Amino acid sequence: MTHSRRKWLLISVALAAAAALAAPLAHAQQKPIKIGFSMALTGGLAGGGKGALISMEIWRDDVNKKGGLLGRPVALVYYDDATQPANVPGIYTKLLEVDKVDLVVSGYGTNLIAPAMPIIMRKKLVFPALFGLGANEEFKYDRYFQIMPAGPAPKLDWSKGFFELAMEQNPKPKSVAIVAADAEFALNAAEGARANAKKLKLDIVYDKTYPPATTDFTPIVRAIQATSPDIVYVGSYPPDSVGMVKAASEVGLKTKMFGGGMVGLQFAAIQKNLGPLLNGIVNYDFWVPEPTLNFPGVNEFLAKYRVAAKDKGVDPFGHYLPPYSYAYLEVLGQAVEATKSLDHSKLAAYMHKTTFDTVVGKVKFGKNGEWARTRTLQVQFRDVQPDNLEQFAGPGKRIVLYPKEWKSGNIVFPYKQ
Repeated sequence: MTHSRRKWLLISVALAAAAALAAPLAHAQQKPIKIGFSMALTGGLAGGGKGALISMEIWRDDVNKKGGLLGRPVALVYYDDATQPANVPGIYTKLLEVDKVDLVVSGYGTNLIAPAMPIIMRKKLVFPALFGLGANEEFKYDRYFQIMPAGPAPKLDWSKGFFELAMEQNPKPKSVAIVAADAEFALNAAEGARANAKKLKLDIVYDKTYPPATTDFTPIVRAIQATSPDIVYVGSYPPDSVGMVKAASEVGLKTKMFGGGMVGLQFAAIQKNLGPLLNGIVNYDFWVPEPTLNFPGVNEFLAKYRVAAKDKGVDPFGHYLPPYSYAYLEVLGQAVEATKSLDHSKLAAYMHKTTFDTVVGKVKFGKNGEWARTRTLQVQFRDVQPDNLEQFAGPGKRIVLYPKEWKSGNIVFPYKQ
């Protein structure tokens, strides 16, 4: 080889090496795409909010390992709303005016989504939302996209499966008791339950709310028992759900079907706490480790979640909220990549017309930003043993009864403690 050729070969190698080193450096120096949100990291919804944040950070890391979005790294910018709706408007104002985020998503829960809506609407932003029940019914905002699979008529679809299951039994129930916390989510759940009950011509023998600060549920369950309802529908938050289940056991509630809209029974710590008291309860859920719900990627995600969640004081399994908080960012990221844009009008148009592949399965939004079809599960607790957390990691403890296409077993009816 001549000196000249050797020289050019060395130069070529050096240039190639420099280019290889420059590529990740250039990515790192690119201005990040900032996604802003509030999240309940303290207060009543902190258990779920912290788990949601872990899953969102997993998504961020997964995306950045693949080169980010539009060739730019992704950064999450968030603040603790402390589960206080009054904190939410200030947080989103700061995210947009001070932090200058490119995209926003909602915090966790109906009560924390609604206060952000007026700000989001004024700015005409796409707003992926995390578990808000009927949060857009008043606003009718066409850039709202709810990842919770409630369905096109969320208040009705939320409890539709519970009542359909009840009416398939023999003998058919004739009466229902409806009880709910006096707060937005639970009131929405009760409104839908009431409408479904009336449609089915069930006699509503009890229909009352209780203050959110209630700690003793025994008098409430005794009052329900006095009306002898065939089925009991409950709309409640985690502490209330625990209190209601324990009171039902203490009183010896006699009814044919019990549960419905109880938030908290999806969390592993509460499941372990209540143990066999859960047996026979039929309640809503969104993902459980039954073979009918083994969507591509979900188990890989949950394996990462379990590692990240260890010793963080959050749900160790992450079956309820984390797959969906990962998925709503999947939807947003796929829209950005497909449109090659951060233009919110283009993103909204794409999100309305597209069926997305996510760790919670295929997601298609309807005109109102809710899922085009409901996939609110009704599951029944079975054969739950005392003081055993790991039993909830796998199948067999929460049998999917509804919808039929995801069914993994048949209902045990009537309810027996």
